[in-house]
This record gives sequence, structure tokens and C-alpha cells, in this order.
Amino acid sequence: MLRTLSIRNYALIESLNITFEGGFSVITGETGAGKSIMLGAVGLLLGQRADVKAIRQGASKCIIEACFDIAAYRMQPFFEENELEYEPDCILRRELYATGKSRAFINDTPASLTQMKELGEQLIDVHSQHQNLLLHKEGFQLNVLDLLAHNDSLLAAYQTLYRNWQQHSRQLQELKEQAARDKAEEAYIRFQWEQLDEANLRAGEQEALEEESDLLAHAEEIKAGLYRARQLMSADEGGLLAALKETAGTVRSLLKVYPAATETSERLESAYIELKDLARELSAQEETVAFNPERLEAVNDRLHLLYSLEQKHQQDSIDGLLQLMTRYADKLSTIDSSDEAIAALTLKTDTLYNKVQAEAARLTQTRRQAAGQVEQQLIARLIPLGMPHVRFQVEVSERRQPDLHGADSVSFLFSANKSGALQNIASVASGGEIARVMLAIKAMIAGAVKLPTIIFDEIDTGVSGEMADRMADIMQEMGRHDRQVISITHLPQIAARGAVHYKVYKQENETTTNSHIRRLADDERIEEIARMLSGATLTEAAIGNAKELLKR
Repeated sequence: MLRTLSIRNYALIESLNITFEGGFSVITGETGAGKSIMLGAVGLLLGQRADVKAIRQGASKCIIEACFDIAAYRMQPFFEENELEYEPDCILRRELYATGKSRAFINDTPASLTQMKELGEQLIDVHSQHQNLLLHKEGFQLNVLDLLAHNDSLLAAYQTLYRNWQQHSRQLQELKEQAARDKAEEAYIRFQWEQLDEANLRAGEQEALEEESDLLAHAEEIKAGLYRARQLMSADEGGLLAALKETAGTVRSLLKVYPAATETSERLESAYIELKDLARELSAQEETVAFNPERLEAVNDRLHLLYSLEQKHQQDSIDGLLQLMTRYADKLSTIDSSDEAIAALTLKTDTLYNKVQAEAARLTQTRRQAAGQVEQQLIARLIPLGMPHVRFQVEVSERRQPDLHGADSVSFLFSANKSGALQNIASVASGGEIARVMLAIKAMIAGAVKLPTIIFDEIDTGVSGEMADRMADIMQEMGRHDRQVISITHLPQIAARGAVHYKVYKQENETTTNSHIRRLADDERIEEIARMLSGATLTEAAIGNAKELLKR
């Protein structure tokens, strides 16, 4: 439950520190004193959106911090799942900077707003006046029924199944759309693949053909050059080999009288052998080179085909064309097997849908069973609240298609009179009646969901007198079961029932306005309730009535 609340530089609050007690407490104060500002600050701790305009004028940042006693509420799993340190005294802090930056902390560890919101929803429920409008919405009515039916695990399992079915449904639709597009392109894709296949492409072919084309185009020039080189080496007169042979013989003849020339002789012999071999190589190469215009034309035609295909398909090599062929082949394979893929996914999607319907039917069963109990409990709570002839019915009807919340449509039907026709509660209930119905629902939910703290922000709007006293009974009863209930009220009947009474007030000077809150002592409570009864001027009668209310 909420133990302490600290607010710095938020709206009209410069500095506020307050300690709260368990059980049923009340907060009073004049309109505009700052009660809604306090609730706005609490909302930031619950992960609500921050607005830099809320920072007090002249301040660079505001800080809101609250300490909750969570020792009795078994919340360790949340901290373990989110890798946060668990402390029985849990501290939530929100910092909002004038630059627009916002930071959230749980037990002094940086946290996301999603984490803060998830934890906050388990710690505190703030019921403000506008929440009465939720009673008009079908989603709220369905949520109330599920809470009171304890459908949390069943609903979670259903929603997992439903999302799985939705995902498969989307995949099936996308597969059908893609198959339709592919079918429309099949003739084009097949033509492109066949054209490439007929070209009989081979890796490395283009480079080999380009080299051969270059050779054939210069065949005469190459052959003449090779012939001239061979002649220079092998001619009988003036040839390089003949001169070298004579040179080697001359040096060799000196060896008997000049042994020092041995190495030179050997090198000349080796050079002669090497050059002779080169001469044979030149001759062989000369034989292989021939001018062949037919082959040159064939090579150039093949290259032209390859270049044309590369240009057409925007590729820069045969490897690119081969990869494109593979993609075309894969595409055609997919097209050919698309009917089988669609059939398989359709079967899986239909199987999931049948499971969704089965789980939805289980949900419907639990909701119909809980509906009767909700009707009885709510009527029993509303009769003491000045509705002796109230009739209430939870109508559970079937939707055409299941959604994330099941296959049911839920409506709360209401009549405050014996003879009145049951109609949707939003159409027939007055503001005061809706306030009482919401209080009764909150009391029922509080019994089903172990919320540590509930804050009622003027839930008593539209009621007075005895009904206010009866509503106070309910809130007082809610506060007796290890729960903290705080009511912000303008009604003295409710204010007098709190075990602890806090007052919100403003102080103004020439330059600033500050909102404050403090716990009232017994004599201060008498005066506060007397003012709520009589207005600004205290009378003996009002003081006597205030004492009587407090005594009761």
C-alpha cells in the first residue's frame, strides 16, 4: 500500500511530503486547492504521459516519488522477470525535465515506462469521475465480467491462440496475394528462364572467348612476328643460333690451353641449348596461329549474344546471368508448388481457428456462469444504496467473429424501477446511479483482485444525504481487508467516516501560489466537516452536526 508521497516542483506544488495510513482515509479541500494536481503526479508514477508544462514555473525539473509497502502481495515474480531488485518497501520515482526528457526508476534502478505502468497497475487503482464513463463501454463491461469470473489464465491462453491464428491468417492472405502476382508473371518469368537456358551459359566462357577473339583478330600480325623471330634465331647465315654455336665451339677449343674458360664454355653451351629450345617453341607457336575468319565470326557472334543478355538483364557477367537463372528457377518452383503451400497453410489456419472457437466457447461458458453471480452480488450491493427495486442483468451474446477478447459481446442492462424495461445502463442510469453502480463494481473487483491501494476521486458526485452515508459504508468495508482506500470527497458524510483525514489547501502570496496537504487533528476535523456542512461561516449547529457525524 502507499506509504509516502513526495512531490517537488509539480504545477502548484513546490514541495510536498505526506505519509498515508492503511484502511479507509479521506482527502478534502476546496475546489482548485490542488487535489487533481496530486492525482496527476500519482498518474506519472503509473506510467502516464508526461507534459513539461506541468513543471512548476522557474524550475528545471520536477520529481515525484512514492514508497509502497508490498511485503504482503507476492510481487517478487515481477521483479525477477524484469531483472529489478526486489524490496518490500518499493520506491517508484519519476523525473521530468524542462527539456522534455523523462526518467523512471524502480527501487533506484532505471526502468521503462512500460515496466512502471505494469507495476503501478498492480499497486494502485485511481478511480476518477471520468472513469464513470467507462461503464458506457462494452470493453469495460467485458473486463469486469472476466475479472469477477477469474478468467485471467484462460483469457491469456485464448489470446495467445488467437494471435497465433491471426498471424497464420495474415500469412495465408499474403501467400495467396503473392501466388496471384506470381501467376500473372509466370509466362514472363518462364520465357526469360528458357531464353537463358537455351544460351547454354558456362562459367568463365566470356573471358575465354574474349581472349580467343583478340587472338583471331590479330592472327596475321602474330604469325608474321613469330616467323620473323624464328628466322632471326635459326637462319643458316646470320642467325643467332649459328653465331652462338660458333662462339661456343671457339671457346671450347681453348680449354686445353686455357682451363679458366671452362665455366664460360658451359654457360655458352647451356645458352645454346635454351635458345635452340626457344626456337622450336617459336616454330610450334607459329604453326598454331592461323587466320580463321569463320571461327572469328562465330566467336564474335557468341560474345554478342552474351553481351546482349547481360545488357537485357542488367548483369555484368555470366555469373550474374547464372544467378538470375537460379532465381528464376526458384520462382518457377514456388509458383508450381504454390497451390500445395496454400493448401497446407489453409489446413493449419483452419485447425487453429477451430481451436480458437473451442477456447472461446470455454470463455463463454465461464462468463455465462459468472454473469448470474455478478447480477446477484451487484443487486445485493445496490439495494442498500437507495435502489430497493433495482434490476440488473449481464447480457452475454455471441459475436459474428471472435476477436482478441473472445466470441462474446457483453452488455450491462439496468433498471432502477420495478416496471422499467431493462436497457443498456449507459442509456437509462442517472449520474448518481452510475456513481453508485461503479462503486459497487469496484467493491466487487476489489474482492476478486488483491489491489493494495484504491483511490476514489469524487466517486460520490451526484449523491448526497443517506446515499452518501451508504457509499461510505462500502468504502469503509473495503478498507478493512488489508487494503488501503482513499476517497477524495466533497461530502461531509463520507469525510467523517475516514479513519484518517487529510486536507489539501492553497497558500498565496504576492508572487506565488502553493498547494499543500496535511493530516488533520481531531479538532481540525470537526472544523473541516462543519465547513463542508455550512460553508465558510461556522455555526454552532454545523459544529454539532460535524461532531455527531464523527461520533457515528
